[in-house]
Amino acid sequence: MMIHHIRFAFFGNAPLEVGVLEELRDVGLVPARTVTSTDLTPEFIEELEAESWDVFVVASFGAMLPKTFLDIPKRGVLNVHPSLLPRLRGPSPIRSAILNDYKETGVSIMLLDEKMDHGPLVAQKKVPIDPPAGGGPPHGKALDVLLAYEGGKLLAQVLPLWVAGEIEAREQNHDLATYCKQFEKEDGLLDLSADPYQNLLKIRALEGWPGTFAFFTRANKKIRVQVLDAHLEGSNLVIDSVKPEGKREMSYAAFLNSGAMPLPG
Repeated sequence: MMIHHIRFAFFGNAPLEVGVLEELRDVGLVPARTVTSTDLTPEFIEELEAESWDVFVVASFGAMLPKTFLDIPKRGVLNVHPSLLPRLRGPSPIRSAILNDYKETGVSIMLLDEKMDHGPLVAQKKVPIDPPAGGGPPHGKALDVLLAYEGGKLLAQVLPLWVAGEIEAREQNHDLATYCKQFEKEDGLLDLSADPYQNLLKIRALEGWPGTFAFFTRANKKIRVQVLDAHLEGSNLVIDSVKPEGKREMSYAAFLNSGAMPLPG
């Protein structure tokens, strides 16, 4: 099947949406529809059912999809998942790989079923987690981008083959499944007296959302302070930049010079 004859719809959001779509479009795979809202109403599903589709593509869509949706395209619904399934099933595989100090992760293309990240695998690719300049674990936003584009490249390779029936999906080894959770804002609380490397893992892993924070005192008041970046010097955690509640981002040194003191964890 020629690439330009594939009729598919794309359903996705950050962090994978941009990278996956760019890689598909680079090889001439352009979706007939692009959907970023997770509110799939019965009326919208009926609208999709009224049209002919070869396949749907899902990338960090953020919603469990009903069987009525999965049954619409001839070749089902392919999902780009940024881990080496069955490891790290769930909503936060990229950031959980950093938090767990993985040295390697990857991308998986799977055929969606009604269970979370459970369907059979169409393709996988390993991706090493290289330390950034300055060392330490990777920054969450950088790994988001890397895995989005790696996932898009892999999907661009296999999508025409899958639609043409030239490759088959294989069941995951469910006995090896591990899971990751949806991070909440309070997961970002740091104990600055705790293990420095574990704190750095959390700072890098939760970069952006939900972010990390610690409590300080200044002028006899307790304040909540976002910890934006840090690095290790020897075995010591060195905070680089912070954002006090209601204030602008600043260097940690300037913040301490304002009379702030960290509260014990």
